[in-house]
Amino acid sequence: MGVFVFLPLILPLTAWPVARLAEQHLHPRTATRLLTVLAVVLALCSTVCLALVMVVGTAQLPGNPLPDGWSDPEVRAAVPYDEVVGKAAIPALCAVVVACVRTVRRHGRVRRQAHRALAGLRETEVAVLPDPLPYAYALPPGGRRGGGVSRAGAGRGRVVVTTALLDRLRPAERRALFAHERAHLAARHDRYLLAVRLAARANPFLRPLRTAVAYTAERWADEEAARLIGSRRTVARAIGTAALVSRGTPLPTLAGLAAPGPVPRRVAALHGPAPAVRHWPPAFTAVGAAAWGAAAGTAVSAMSSANSAVTMVLILHAATPL
Repeated sequence: MGVFVFLPLILPLTAWPVARLAEQHLHPRTATRLLTVLAVVLALCSTVCLALVMVVGTAQLPGNPLPDGWSDPEVRAAVPYDEVVGKAAIPALCAVVVACVRTVRRHGRVRRQAHRALAGLRETEVAVLPDPLPYAYALPPGGRRGGGVSRAGAGRGRVVVTTALLDRLRPAERRALFAHERAHLAARHDRYLLAVRLAARANPFLRPLRTAVAYTAERWADEEAARLIGSRRTVARAIGTAALVSRGTPLPTLAGLAAPGPVPRRVAALHGPAPAVRHWPPAFTAVGAAAWGAAAGTAVSAMSSANSAVTMVLILHAATPL
């Protein structure tokens, strides 16, 4: 497999151009799905790469639990043996695992705490909190029914909004707010956001995709709200008002109307025409070339990691006595 095993570590760079171009030129729904798939596949491939380098590079270390045949000269000649790189891969892989586990646990903890905060309120789709701080967010299903989470709260998502924010919005803007948050729940944007957050933990080169998906998910909800209420300007006013009177949501892992990010760009997009719905951008455009380049990089990364994994398994299996 040679040095090709290291390619998945740097091939996420090929997805950088498509991140910004997808924000500007693709329909938000298409951009969100495309960037999420790219991020997840590239993150998995880079993690497999770290695991392969660690196994092969540490085969010579004293006291390792690997079979003796794995450190034979024939094996080291067939795989990229490097003791220094192998040692460095150990803390890197441990850091990836720890970061991903902490992210998942924090995400689940935040959702459970949010559901518990609604205890005592009526089990309705919209939960209005008597809070002097203006904010709103989409709370997805709790997933688990333990820890104080009610059966109704665990089984379906809810729109959470405070009285302070409702008092600052006009009736039409309130409808835009509810339509925006319902769009987050219907499309399960929390899953996209969690997926790209984990991908960025696995490979720091994927952080631009995490930022891009956070923006396109909000734009997706903006466009759905505008379609449902029939007024793009009303949604733009609701976003602008919510951004002026609040500082986003108190739960940063959940999507909300005034989520931190480029609010002026969202408002400007809503003052323009609705984006065209395309499943894939034309190849002879800037965004199309970037998308095809990112897709090619992702395919090469997947093939490289798969080829390296299969090659190592076959070689090490042959070198391991039964």
